[in-house]
Amino acid sequence: MSTRRRPVQERLPEHTRLLVESYFAEGPQAHHLDDQRRLPTPDRIVTLMDLLFALLYPGCYGNRHLTRENVAFHVGALLDDLAAELHDLVLHALGTEGMENHTCQERADEVTEAFIAALPETRRLLVEDSQAALDGDPAARTLTEILLAYPGLEAITVHRLAHLLHTLDVPLLPRMMAEWAHRRTGVDIHPGARIGRSFFIDHGTGVVIGETTVIGDNVKLYQGVTLGALSFPKDERGQLIRGVKRHPTLEDGVVIYAGATILGGGTVIGKGAVIGGNTWVTHSIPAGGRVISTPQEQRIEL
Repeated sequence: MSTRRRPVQERLPEHTRLLVESYFAEGPQAHHLDDQRRLPTPDRIVTLMDLLFALLYPGCYGNRHLTRENVAFHVGALLDDLAAELHDLVLHALGTEGMENHTCQERADEVTEAFIAALPETRRLLVEDSQAALDGDPAARTLTEILLAYPGLEAITVHRLAHLLHTLDVPLLPRMMAEWAHRRTGVDIHPGARIGRSFFIDHGTGVVIGETTVIGDNVKLYQGVTLGALSFPKDERGQLIRGVKRHPTLEDGVVIYAGATILGGGTVIGKGAVIGGNTWVTHSIPAGGRVISTPQEQRIEL
């Protein structure tokens, strides 16, 4: 094997110097160089999600040899691991906002306790989501099939967990969880979106749900649906105004078919409305309304 140094290797010291200098140049700094504060990392997100899926869907994820007799012992051990892992991740996430170490510790304790206490209710919501998928898809045969093979449910599971952390004011971590689900499922749901009971995303790929979206109960979306912003309001300095409602509201029982785009914070899709495939909606639709797209025209039927 040749040991000849290549020309680029001779110049590595200079390349190193220039690259390191770029870290400290004036302007935005895309790095995190801090001996005291570590960042949550993607591999830790995977560990966290493995623990949560094993707790929420026992026997389907994690240990496959569970029985009614041994499940309590198994869950106790998993919760112990979850408490340690989540506390550490929350601690690191809080540290990214410059919070004092002792305050981070106290807040991480509170978040971990609140999150774990909310898991039973979160699981009840997810069981309803699973049943909605079974009831809404004639191709599905069992709940087990939904749990193991439906990307929509996987995305909803992660969202309900990420949303819980979002409501507890945990920075960064909910977005990392949402992006983990996005890469796996093709479904992009911002942790801030508020989603009601019995929610079903069929097929899943290409669905985008924005931060300030509000979704009622018994709503069904098909692939390629976008619930997005019509515009981004700015202040007198031209800076984006954050925290305003930019994304639509879907009331109970709405069905949105593949490829539909619904935009705007003031756009409300009324109870029981149906939005047809490949439509473009920027105005509110009354309860029971239908939006239909044809090759020649798009019309609203009331």
